Amino acid sequence: MPTVKNCLAHKTNRIVSVRPDDMVVAALQAMRDNRVRAVLVLDEDRLAGIITQGDCAIKVLLPGGDAKATRVREVMTPDPMTVRLSDPLEACMGLMANRGFRHLPVLEEGRVVGVISIGDVVKDHIRQMGQQIGFLETYIKGHGV
Repeated sequence: MPTVKNCLAHKTNRIVSVRPDDMVVAALQAMRDNRVRAVLVLDEDRLAGIITQGDCAIKVLLPGGDAKATRVREVMTPDPMTVRLSDPLEACMGLMANRGFRHLPVLEEGRVVGVISIGDVVKDHIRQMGQQIGFLETYIKGHGV
């Protein structure tokens, strides 16, 4: 059964983050520069929250707020749900679907080691299906059916 660790193995180990006292514009710039839709909020290497493009748009920009004058801590999701490297990817997919999450921080021994997105989970699922199809084709061809 594929795990979070397997999924992260296909990604870079780069962790994109901002601090709680940074301005929202810094979070948006980090998202743009790293081509991601969410960044972790770290306070001294401790996970304090997560902020997404949706948070910035819905909580700051649409109401007419100023991303240059609003702190990340004001709009982030504090203490987000997290997963571990050993967690089954299928359970993460269910959690994301049922709770409406698109990103899950990955912690190991209290330390952030990565983030998985719904896109990562789908890509991993497609990769797994491709392997299974290959195995089945080999089995069928190898047995003369």
